[in-house]
Amino acid sequence: MSEEVNKFPEIDLEKERIEILNAFKGLMRATKNRTKEDTKMIRKAFDVAVDAHKDMRRKSGEPYIYHPIAVARICSEEIGLGATSVVCALLHDTVEDTHITLQDVEDLFGPKVRLIIDGLTKIPEVFDENASIQAENFRKMILTISDDIRVVLIKLADRLHNMRTLGSMAPDKQLKIASETKFLYAPLAHRLGLYLVKGELEDLSMMYTDSEVYHNIEASLKSSQDVRNRFIRRFINPIREALQFEGYIFDIKARTKSISSIHRKMITQGIPFEEVYDVFAIRIILDTPIELEKPDAWRVYSIVTDYYQPSPDRLRDWISTPRANGYESLHTTVMSPTGKWVEVQIRTKRMDEIAEKGLAAHYKYKESSNSEDNKFDRWISEIRELMENPDINAMDFVNDFKLNLFREEIYIFTPKGELRVLPNGSTILDFAYDLHTDIGDKCIGGKVNNRLVPLSYQLQSGDQLEIITSPKQKPTEEWLRMVISARAKQKIKTSLQDERKEIGQDGKEILERKLKQFNVKFLPENITILEKFFGLTSTTELLFRIAKSKIDLTRIRELENINGMLQLEKKSAVKKDKKEHDVYSKINQKEDVIIIGEDFKNIQYTMGKCCNPIPGDIVFGFITINEGVKIHRNSCPNAEHLMSKMAYRLVKAKWKNEELKERLAAIKLHGIDSIGIVNRLTEIISNQQNVNMKFISFETNDGLFEGRIKVLVYDTEHLEQLMGKFEQVEGVKRVERWDTNEEPQQH
Repeated sequence: MSEEVNKFPEIDLEKERIEILNAFKGLMRATKNRTKEDTKMIRKAFDVAVDAHKDMRRKSGEPYIYHPIAVARICSEEIGLGATSVVCALLHDTVEDTHITLQDVEDLFGPKVRLIIDGLTKIPEVFDENASIQAENFRKMILTISDDIRVVLIKLADRLHNMRTLGSMAPDKQLKIASETKFLYAPLAHRLGLYLVKGELEDLSMMYTDSEVYHNIEASLKSSQDVRNRFIRRFINPIREALQFEGYIFDIKARTKSISSIHRKMITQGIPFEEVYDVFAIRIILDTPIELEKPDAWRVYSIVTDYYQPSPDRLRDWISTPRANGYESLHTTVMSPTGKWVEVQIRTKRMDEIAEKGLAAHYKYKESSNSEDNKFDRWISEIRELMENPDINAMDFVNDFKLNLFREEIYIFTPKGELRVLPNGSTILDFAYDLHTDIGDKCIGGKVNNRLVPLSYQLQSGDQLEIITSPKQKPTEEWLRMVISARAKQKIKTSLQDERKEIGQDGKEILERKLKQFNVKFLPENITILEKFFGLTSTTELLFRIAKSKIDLTRIRELENINGMLQLEKKSAVKKDKKEHDVYSKINQKEDVIIIGEDFKNIQYTMGKCCNPIPGDIVFGFITINEGVKIHRNSCPNAEHLMSKMAYRLVKAKWKNEELKERLAAIKLHGIDSIGIVNRLTEIISNQQNVNMKFISFETNDGLFEGRIKVLVYDTEHLEQLMGKFEQVEGVKRVERWDTNEEPQQH
C-alpha cells in the first residue's frame, strides 16, 4: 500500500472499489451509440487508468480516478463527444502523472489516441523566469486544434471538473485557477459554441474571484424565483395554445441568465440587479425538418408578436446569418402586459443542440449537410495561420488568440456580394488581410459603399467594401495599432519580422567585419554574449539595430576576449536591473505572507492606486519590476490579468488586525438630482462620520446625477457605515465602491 493511501487509514477500500465501479457504470450509461469495439476500448482505458492512478488521491482525499471518470462523463454527456474522446479523457493525466508513456498509449490504443493525449499533456520545462507557464501550456493545447479539435474539448471538460471541485484547494490556488479560467477557458468555450460550459465556467470563476457579489446576485435570484415563475407561466400560456392550434411540435423553456452575465450587464449598464430586465429568456424549440426551419421560425415569430409588441431595435436574425461559431437562433424582445421587456429565442432542435453542445454537435450535423463554406472550419484554418510564425512568443500568441474569442461579429460584403464575418471594431486593414495576405500587405485604402476611406476606417455591419492596393505599399509598425483581428496582427508581425531579417543581413555583414577587426570569432556563443551585453532579446533585433547604426560596436572592446571568445565582465556597461531579481530571491511564494503594517524582509510594499485597498479587503501582493511589491484587492480591475498571466509574481498578503490608519477609498453615487443634495452628502462626511474628504465631483444629466467622492477611512467597516448613511439620503438610488483605475498595470 502506498504512502498516499496510508494518509487515510480509516478508508474502506472495498467500499471505495465498488463506488469507483459504479462511477464507471454511470459513464458507460452516459456514452450513447457505442459499438462493441468502443465498449471494449473504453473498458481497457478504464483498467489502465485505475491501475496507473491506484496510489493517487485528490486534495479532497478521494481516489484520483474519480477525476478522469468525471471528465470522460462531461465529454460524453455534456459536450456530446464519442468513444475515442471518452478513452482519451480517462487517460488524460496518465502520461503526465504516472509511469505510462506516450509509446505505451500508442501501443495499447493507436496513434490517434496518442496524438490527443500528447496535446493534453502539460509542458514540464520552465522556459525562463519571465515566461508564463500557463501561457505556454495554453499555446501548446491550441496548437493541437489543427491536428485534432478534441484536445481542446477534452481540456475544457477537464477544466470544468477542476472548477466544480475547486473548493478543496488553498485560497491562493483557487484565485489563480479561477482567474486563468475566466481569462482563457471561458472565452474559448464561447468561441467553440459551448454556451452552457462557458456560462458555468464564468459563474464558478466569479464565485472565487468576486464571491460577495456572486452570492448577492444568487440570493436576489432565489428570492425573486417564485414571482418570476408565476410571470413566466402567464406569459407563455397564450403562445403555447396558439402553437398547439397551428399543429407545431415544440417545447418551451425559460432559461435564467448566468450570474456572471447578469453581473456583466449590471456593470456595463451601471444598473442594480432590480433593473436588469432580461434576467431570463423564453426559448421556443421547434421539432421541424431542416428544409422548413427558416419559414417555421419566422411563422412562430409572427405568432409571438401577435400577442406581444416587439422592440424593433432588438431583433437578431442569426438564422439567415449564423454567428462565426455556428450559433443559429432568432431573438426578439417583446413587451409583456405588465410592462416588462422579455427576450424570446426561437430555434429548432438542431439549432438548440448546436447552441448547447457547440462544435461536437455541429460536426454531427455537418456529416448530413452539404454546406461547403463552414465557419468552424474557417476559424480552425485561421488558427493554423496563427501557427505559421514559429518565432511568436507564448504571451503574444495568447493575447492575439484571445482577441478573437469574445468579440461580437460584424458582416461585411465584397464588391461581388460575398459575405465575410469579422470581429466587431475591424478596420479596412482587417478586411484586407481576411481576403488574402498579399492584399493586406499592399493595401493603401478602401471604398466603403463607393466612398473613399483610409486604412484606419472602422467598418459597420452591412458595409460593402472594395480594397485599393499598390505594389509599392508595405506594412509598418503603426499598422499593428490599426487592426484588431488576430489574423491581421499576426500577418503584419510576420511581414515586419521578415523585413527586419532582410535588413539584418546587412547588419550581419557589418558585425562580421567588426568582429574580425577585434580578433573575435563569428560564432553563436559570441552573438549570445553580445545580445546580453546590449540588453536585447534576439539575434534578429541585434543585427537589425547594427544595420540601422543604433549600436556602437566599438564597445565590444569592453568585453573580455579569450582566444576569440567573448566573456561578460563585471564592468559591463549594460547592467540588468537586479532589483526585481533581489525581490524574487528573498520571497518564498508558498510560505511567505505580507502582514500589511509590519516590515516584510526589508522589501518595499505599497497600495495599488488602481484599486486603493483598505483594511478588511481581501488582498494579494504583486512583485513589480522596480517598485517592490504592490498590494491589490482581489476584486481589482487588474487582478484577473495579473493572476492569470503572471501568477509566478504573486505573494500572499493580509492586514494586521490592530492597525488603525486612514486610507483612501473611492465611492460612486447615482440618483435623482435635487437642490441641496450635495450639501447633505458633504454634511454626512464632515459632521456625522468625522471623515476627511479628498475629492468630490458631481455631474447631472436630464434630472439624474452621478457623484464621485474620495475619502479617508480606517477599514471596510468604516467605509460601509459611510455608504449606508449615503443610501438613506432622499434621492440617492445607488451607492457603490469605485475603482479609480488611475494607474497602468506594472509588469
